[in-house]
Amino acid sequence: MAQAGSPTQFEFAFFLRAFNHRNYRLFFGGQAISLIGTWMQQVAMSWLVYRLTNSTFLLGVVGFTGQVPIFLFASLAGVFADRHNRHRILIVTQTLAMVQALTLAFLTLGGFITLWQIIVLSILLGLINAFDMPARQSFVIEIVEQREDLGNAIALNSFMFNGARLIGPSLAGILIALTGEGTCFLLNGISFFTIILALLAMQVPLRKRGKGIEHFWKGLWEGYAYAFTIAPIRSILLYLALISFLVMPYSVLMPFFARDYLHGGPHTLGFLMAAAGTGALAGAVYLAMRKTIRGLERIIVVAAVTFGLGLIAFAFSRVLALSLATLFFIGFGMIVQMASCNTILQTIVQEDMRGRVMSLFAVAMVGMAPFGSLFAGFLSSRIGPPHTLVISGCICILGALAFARQFLRMRGSQYGVSSL
Repeated sequence: MAQAGSPTQFEFAFFLRAFNHRNYRLFFGGQAISLIGTWMQQVAMSWLVYRLTNSTFLLGVVGFTGQVPIFLFASLAGVFADRHNRHRILIVTQTLAMVQALTLAFLTLGGFITLWQIIVLSILLGLINAFDMPARQSFVIEIVEQREDLGNAIALNSFMFNGARLIGPSLAGILIALTGEGTCFLLNGISFFTIILALLAMQVPLRKRGKGIEHFWKGLWEGYAYAFTIAPIRSILLYLALISFLVMPYSVLMPFFARDYLHGGPHTLGFLMAAAGTGALAGAVYLAMRKTIRGLERIIVVAAVTFGLGLIAFAFSRVLALSLATLFFIGFGMIVQMASCNTILQTIVQEDMRGRVMSLFAVAMVGMAPFGSLFAGFLSSRIGPPHTLVISGCICILGALAFARQFLRMRGSQYGVSSL
């Protein structure tokens, strides 16, 4: 019989324990609505670009321009997040994102929208996200006062994100068919009011900030040195960068499998993406219901192996039911490893380095994705999408084994994860 408090015990009461913190309740409620709007805009923008250009290449270009600013500027934004009030940074970034969405809505509903305007607005949103992500990731610990609830809060954030990923695209599809893309952009702009009002309603205690802004470049170098000197942090960041570049872009190949392997149409693609999203939701629930953060390094390895094996199985599937089942496990493994890595970083990082480390987390997890998408497209054009996924799955498994070996070496060290 398991002892009370052991990591194998799960109780639904623990699923919402981060809600005991008022600021987190406000953040969750506001962000949940805003994220639905964000996913609506993402789907509507892709549809708009394709409708205007009939070019899959330009679809990739717009996606690339929206994400590459995170790769280029998130590290600088991390220093900024450590030097300034993260609460105020988020109010500014969310307000700017609202203006971007409303501008996109005005141009689209007015019939003025052009491709170059979409690209400019996509770059602008990428720049906003480059500053928003490090501040938002490092802000969580300021609104969850008890550190033992931090893992639950991060898991609930993953649940919220993937829940919005299921709802937002579905709503966007209906609205695009009925009223056009502009309505999606307008509703996204309006949805930002919820998170802005939630942020304004928070009572966040002032934290001790770092040195003056005149040491900005020194602070940037200190962040890199700290992240790549501390072995667990370095291992997690390098592992995430590997996964984001060589494994995560599997999703860009989904249209091929939906049409050419499973002989379906857009509805088949929707089923496949929904299966992955459902698995991700299940993974977030699993993490949220854990009573402790101990053993997360082992969970990362198991989740990564599950992810890799799922990709290999999906690559060979010709049956829709089997493909849906494998994508469920792919989504589960993906979110569990990502959220667990986030939790470990948030737990062991020094407070004055939090923004900079989380900016590198954003670079590794999101900033590498556009390059990975380009690489996946190139590799699949040479060896085919199925073989590309098999290679990605094998890399994921080998990366997990290397990650496990590295963490075994660190047991008992000052920053050993086993001591969390």
